[in-house]
Amino acid sequence: MQIKNPEIFSLIESIAEHYRTNISNRFTRRALSSMTLDPATWNLIEELTEKGENYRYQGYHPDELYTQVLAMARFIYQSRRQIQPNLRFLTGSAGSAGLSSSDRVFRDMAVNNFGPNLKILADKVNELYVKVVAIDKDTAGARPPVYSQISELKELGRYLVE
Repeated sequence: MQIKNPEIFSLIESIAEHYRTNISNRFTRRALSSMTLDPATWNLIEELTEKGENYRYQGYHPDELYTQVLAMARFIYQSRRQIQPNLRFLTGSAGSAGLSSSDRVFRDMAVNNFGPNLKILADKVNELYVKVVAIDKDTAGARPPVYSQISELKELGRYLVE
């Protein structure tokens, strides 16, 4: 079964846009690259945030979508632990040499709003998960739904809640 729900596609686009604009932008990207996430997780995040158009025609397999949701949840969890407390230092906010005054303002906005933007991202990822589970349950019939076969999904709440 493939998920081709327009609401799911719209939510994924919203997550991707929020991630690119508010989380992984030109001011925070270098700090994010210092996180200890395995390459597979980074690849899944890229699948979710950069390659949504590839899924428009064929749809998402639920297990693929669940692994992408988990990867984004692990990213959020690690960002809160590793990046958020040190973001000002990691982005070089102390030294502003070479930045125009408007770039300094944008950088400071990115740093100051990183925590709230992570919360928004977590809420969007949770909303996506809930909608995919509902579709999964509806289409499972007599078989167990896909989400029940992925044990790490039990950690999703812990990953997404501060």
